Amino acid sequence: MNRYICIHGHFYQPPRENPWLEAISYQESAYPFHDWNERIHAECYGPNTRARILDEKGSIIELVNNYSNISFDFGPTLLSWMESKAPDTYQAILEADEISREKFSGHGSAMAQCHSHIIMPLANLRDKYTQVYWGIRDFEYRFKRLPEGMWLPETAVDLETLQIMADLGIRFTVLAPHQAGSLLTHDEKMGEGLDIYRPYEIKLGKGRSINVFFYNGSLSQSLAFDNLLRDGKCFAEKLIHTDNNGGSQLLSVATDGETYGHHHKFGDMALAFALQYIDDNIDARLTNYAEYLENFPPLQEIEIKENTSWSCAHGVSRWKSHCGCETGGHQDWNQSWRAPLREALDWLQGELDSVFLEVGQGLFKEPWEARNQYIDVCINRVNRESFFTKHSLRELEKSEKDIALKLLELQRNSMLMYTSCGWFFNDISGIETEQILLYAGKAIQLAEEIAGKILEPHFMKYLELAESNIPEKGNGALIYINVIKEATLDIKV
Repeated sequence: MNRYICIHGHFYQPPRENPWLEAISYQESAYPFHDWNERIHAECYGPNTRARILDEKGSIIELVNNYSNISFDFGPTLLSWMESKAPDTYQAILEADEISREKFSGHGSAMAQCHSHIIMPLANLRDKYTQVYWGIRDFEYRFKRLPEGMWLPETAVDLETLQIMADLGIRFTVLAPHQAGSLLTHDEKMGEGLDIYRPYEIKLGKGRSINVFFYNGSLSQSLAFDNLLRDGKCFAEKLIHTDNNGGSQLLSVATDGETYGHHHKFGDMALAFALQYIDDNIDARLTNYAEYLENFPPLQEIEIKENTSWSCAHGVSRWKSHCGCETGGHQDWNQSWRAPLREALDWLQGELDSVFLEVGQGLFKEPWEARNQYIDVCINRVNRESFFTKHSLRELEKSEKDIALKLLELQRNSMLMYTSCGWFFNDISGIETEQILLYAGKAIQLAEEIAGKILEPHFMKYLELAESNIPEKGNGALIYINVIKEATLDIKV
């Protein structure tokens, strides 16, 4: 068998919880559902655990768990929501990884994901490390194994992040073909151009390296935005026959997992039929990245183009400036608000880090290491008392433990306020940007409670420069006031 196929789904929703309640408030735009997590679960996440395959008469002949036959990553914050709100789906996803290990030579199809969906090249070194570490620990807790691969949010990549991933045991990641740099080793048999049908090695220094797969860009684009999922058989045939040169090769496609049912109605059914069709075809075989890497390790070394992503033609500018990338529908709008929003959060993070370090030095043996290990408390892997025993400078009074926990929550919210969706869409008044402002507001409140530091007035001066495209919305400062007011009103209900 020379033709291998891997379909990857990047399943992710931004965290939506009110940070004062740790629960999702009603989201009117998700009607008739309570919120967008519930809606997309009903349209995509749930159906893909029991996708229907029909016979010629339209009768159901089989229900299949699509996740067991594809490669996938799930956002840790989404899985946390699913664990409590959609436990049947949550368990089916975990079981799918176990099934895939049996099918793919012991290699599970689940990949890890950086924890809070931060654009990694724009993050500082400490946050990069924590995001990778938290993503690995969360994955290990849920899937009961260490991850072999890790998905980068928006596939945004830089060498510093790859080095951290490799240091922590990650073997591979997946990128878009336009993120490939120069080939550093050449082989006459393989040619000198990029071959997206094979993995490559990236040397990182200090004796470390990581492997990279490049998905088929045009086919993935067609899958996400065209009508390829209208017919499962046509989808399968397209995968089987695209650029089939007869040699050993891996054709992989990668899209948002929400493609299968949310973006394309009945996409879960088309995917199920296509997977079964490929499974029954003698000309191709389903695999996942980890199994293929074991059987066909990279023979060439490549560079990557740093500070690039799969959803911005201008590198990572979509998350810091008015670069021209947007979601359409408003030709007269601009995204000039993105730069002052990031500047506001960068200033705020600096102030929050100062509070964390100044107060934390009197409580923790090593404050930043305590932050890294705090994920084990968040996912109930260890209890708070065990955590304090390990990381406190001394035995703490109850009041000191309360302050220590507030410091760690300050840091958790400080990272959540950089969730990528806050910059992705057309206007600062969107619910995704409002959400990251809520995390900023919660962190500001914690800083005042811990150290008496008043940060909100100066933060709002930055936000005043982030003007909305909707005149009645005003600017970022007015939006911030309104969303904080609404969120804290919910507490009193």
